[in-house]
Formats: sequence, C-alpha cells, structure tokens
Amino acid sequence: MPSFDLVSKVDIQLLDNTINVAKKEIDSRYDFKGSETTIDLNKKDYVISIMTQNQMNIRTCEDILITKAVKQGIDGRSFDFSNEEVPSGKYFKKDIKVRAGVDKEVSKKIVKVIKESKIKVDASIMDDQVRVSSKKIDDLQAVMALLRASKEVDIPMQFVNMKS
Repeated sequence: MPSFDLVSKVDIQLLDNTINVAKKEIDSRYDFKGSETTIDLNKKDYVISIMTQNQMNIRTCEDILITKAVKQGIDGRSFDFSNEEVPSGKYFKKDIKVRAGVDKEVSKKIVKVIKESKIKVDASIMDDQVRVSSKKIDDLQAVMALLRASKEVDIPMQFVNMKS
C-alpha cells in the first residue's frame, strides 16, 4: 500500500554552515565593530544562542540569521523567535529554538485538514511525524498538494519515505 511520511526537520550540517556564515558576516560588518557579539549553536538541543551588548544588535543578528538560512536552503519558519531577550550583566542574551519534528497539536491540524478534504487516505500520527497511506499514489500526491497550499499548516514540511 503506497504511503509517505510528513516530517519537519532541519539538516544539522546546513544549520551549522548557516551559523558559521552569519558569524563571518557579523565579524566583518561595520555596525558590529567593537561589540562583543557571539552566536553559538547547541547541536544536541537545536538551540541558537545570541549574546550581544544591545537589543538592536540582537534584531540585526536575527535578520542576518534568517537571510543566511534561506540562502542555505533552510525554511525561515524553522526558527522560533518567541523567546524574549534577557539582560545578563552588560549583555543581552536570546535563545532561538530550531523547530525539529511535528508537534502534537500541529499533527492534529494536519490530520484534520486531510480528513476534511474527503480524499480517500489514512493519516496517522507517529511520534513527531504523520504517516499518510492510500491505495492510489494519485491520492497521496493530491494530499501533498493540499498540505502545501493549506494556510492552517504553518510549518516547513518535507515528504519523505515515499513507498509505492
């Protein structure tokens, strides 16, 4: 029976390359001269830490990070900027979480969108991914197109493990 898995993940090597390119740009920019700005990636927890001297530099670092990520092929929606910057002595620190996996509530939204479409497929939630299976490959392709066009699902999606 044909099926595919819907996942949301970021390649750690691309993310590491993005951080390194962003560091190089920050080191060479005039508006960062003399400021002690650091960007670090925690590969285990998928968290990017920015530490700098003022809030404006944090916003600039975020913009640089998104720009470099898009150039590397990482979707900008993969970053969670909801955490506020925290003053730490004379520095401001901000942790940016990188979304890896499909959350439970997003998985439920995806299954709901698929079921409301009346396409004859089976969708099931498996940990941090959603498996969609059907008797016809055409139905699976219709579900892929539906999910790409859906406004309710606002996460970067990859369709992997396609079996026929």
